[in-house]
Amino acid sequence: MSVPLNNRTTERKKRAYSLDLARGTMLLLIALAHAPLYLYTSEPGIMHRVESINFFDHVVNLFGMFFIDNRARAMFAVLLGYGLVLSFESQISKGKKERDALKTIRRRSWYLILFGIILAVFIGGQDILMAYGLAGLLVSWLLSREIKALIRTFTIITLFYCLSIPIIWGFNLQEIGNYGFPPEVSATDTYVNTMMLTLFSFPIIPIMIHFMFPILPSVLIGMWIARNQFLTKPEQHIRTLICITIIGLTVSLLGSLPLSFLGSVWHPSFFIAGLISGLHMLTGIAGGLAYAAIFGIIGAKLKRPGRISLSIMALGKRSLTFYVWNEAMLVLFLSPVALDLGGHVSNGIAAMIAVGIWTLSAVLATILEEQNMNGPLEIVLRRLVYKN
Repeated sequence: MSVPLNNRTTERKKRAYSLDLARGTMLLLIALAHAPLYLYTSEPGIMHRVESINFFDHVVNLFGMFFIDNRARAMFAVLLGYGLVLSFESQISKGKKERDALKTIRRRSWYLILFGIILAVFIGGQDILMAYGLAGLLVSWLLSREIKALIRTFTIITLFYCLSIPIIWGFNLQEIGNYGFPPEVSATDTYVNTMMLTLFSFPIIPIMIHFMFPILPSVLIGMWIARNQFLTKPEQHIRTLICITIIGLTVSLLGSLPLSFLGSVWHPSFFIAGLISGLHMLTGIAGGLAYAAIFGIIGAKLKRPGRISLSIMALGKRSLTFYVWNEAMLVLFLSPVALDLGGHVSNGIAAMIAVGIWTLSAVLATILEEQNMNGPLEIVLRRLVYKN
């Protein structure tokens, strides 16, 4: 373990191991989820995954269905909700009025949307910052309310999604007439035409994401577990975290099982396949919560982090910077507007490229940590949000 990292043990204690580990690992899951979206020469498989051409591809696809797809996004949303509460409470503890603290939260959310626009339009990455910035605006009013209001809002919104998501996706797959989606990119794409297309379409992207995917329930769950300090003081909630992990993983895995049968041992109608896909998304809420709980348990048990843990935590502290970096690297290596490997590799190789990109990010984050430097985008965001 390097000396500079060891010298900051006291500083790390002020942060939650659980949150930094979760955020750092989340970046890997997101990179693995987004990599297949650039494989434009592959035949559509199930949902956003492409068809397997060998055993390794098949393993990667199954792993993605069970542990990544609609689970990484939910984990991101849980951590977002947790971070909103931490930011709000931190400002209140420093003497800010609730009204001013909420203004700061909303300003931060607007800047996340701006960063998302830059990522989607000018870098060409798969953006979710706009959607999560919008989520921050939609739920920020609950930060100053009693927990009963939070639970009531979660119940209403989750019920809405449970009723609507399967139907929406049922009609969606019925409309396209396939179990999977055609690629969003093609060999004829250029940087300019891709940028211009996104420039005109970006305003609807976050709205469509919230309409098509149950993000808000996960954000609200994150706010609830933050109110109970499950990840910042996990040692006080071990039994609860274990219970959440067991139940959440069970629901998540059972919800993934029907999707894994599609196109292989089961060939239902496209509408039924859409219903199954909707079930996969809804049970992903439980999966994302379970992942967060797992890192709560790890954080409670982790007394002396090793080099790998420290690197992942360094990455988690700079998750905004390296989320954008990872997306830019996926575009660079896989997109037809750059090195175009997406037109020549299979799903398994794309997954290996994603792991390589994430590993490089961890190395770079560790170097920044050793130099006691924050991520560039974290610095910019903080200066924009707290400029007054």
